[in-house]
Amino acid sequence: MTERIVIVGAGVTGATAAQTLRKEGFEGSITLIGSEPIAPYRRPVVSKDLLAGTIALEKCLIDTESSWAAQDIALLTGTTVVAVEDGRVRLRTGEALAYDSLLLATGARANTLHPTPEARTHTLRGIEDIAALRDSILSTGSLLVIGAGLIGCEVAATARALGADVRILHAGTAPLERILPEAVSEVVRDLHAAHDVPIENDVLLSEIADDPGGTITATAIDGRTWTAGTVLVAIGSSPSDELARSAGLDVDNGILVDERYRTSRPGVFAAGDVANRFLPQLGQHERSEHWNSARYDGAAAAKSMLGQPAPDFETPWGWSSQYGVNIQFAGWMHPHDELVVQGSLPDRDFAALALRHGELVGAAAIGRPKELRTVRQTMESARPFPSVRR
Repeated sequence: MTERIVIVGAGVTGATAAQTLRKEGFEGSITLIGSEPIAPYRRPVVSKDLLAGTIALEKCLIDTESSWAAQDIALLTGTTVVAVEDGRVRLRTGEALAYDSLLLATGARANTLHPTPEARTHTLRGIEDIAALRDSILSTGSLLVIGAGLIGCEVAATARALGADVRILHAGTAPLERILPEAVSEVVRDLHAAHDVPIENDVLLSEIADDPGGTITATAIDGRTWTAGTVLVAIGSSPSDELARSAGLDVDNGILVDERYRTSRPGVFAAGDVANRFLPQLGQHERSEHWNSARYDGAAAAKSMLGQPAPDFETPWGWSSQYGVNIQFAGWMHPHDELVVQGSLPDRDFAALALRHGELVGAAAIGRPKELRTVRQTMESARPFPSVRR
């Protein structure tokens, strides 16, 4: 019988799991452990509103500290788990907490480049990264972003609004190419160009080094150079699966779990960015790093821990806000998928449906949320499910 549940990781997945356990009637003890020093917050605002300084951190909390206490959820912030053992987790302080069921929701960490100058070279993953990056952008007045994924593009837009000169260097062929078809990636490129932020594609760097004048120079393998006062490395993330590895759990691009979020050890579950979940509808494992997927995972994993039926299939989806333009996307799109466009790409008023071998595999939209929602519903009700292998 499960009487004690411990959740390691207080991001949206862990926080949602804890809340869901109470909503579903679980009356045992719940301990939610987070390494960051504050209560769980909405991470999408990190690269936008919080970095811009347009919103207070208190407005971004998932729930207040008093509310966690009112739900009888023990919230341990600024606390690091160093080991997962049979029936207990061990904290850095040496204390051990017993559990009957354990959820690992440890998220992901920002990838880095080495070597790079420590001063004025940054990554951005959580609130503890914001102050140094913002201060550097404001003091130097220029930013070089390495990577044109979601974080890179959003920070570039935020920094431009702060008045900085900004340039993006990207190793790939188009911005946001992992989640958008080529034609929509071009819309994103043109959006940045309209705000005097060039995106250089196909850039492979050989060095990032300090200059005598106090700036930083990035050098490509073909000899091209770019100089700025601040550098952001935004080249994706890797699952924070160290605890699982040291505990002997099965790991491959994250913690391997079945459709019910169960790991290779009984009583231990994993969800969110760190989990590589098997989806029987698709016949393969999938690891999603979007906010909505993380929230869905938290609720679904909590229900699974309580022995409830496996959750319904949900198409992964997300959004990005850049220069006040909201870009929504859903599914498993590839840069070269066939597109059926409703509306106008140049006018940034469209829904672009992505087809692969004649099957609907996703969509991207600006200004058309209803159309995107319809695509998600269509894909979730499809039988058989589309082939999403690339």
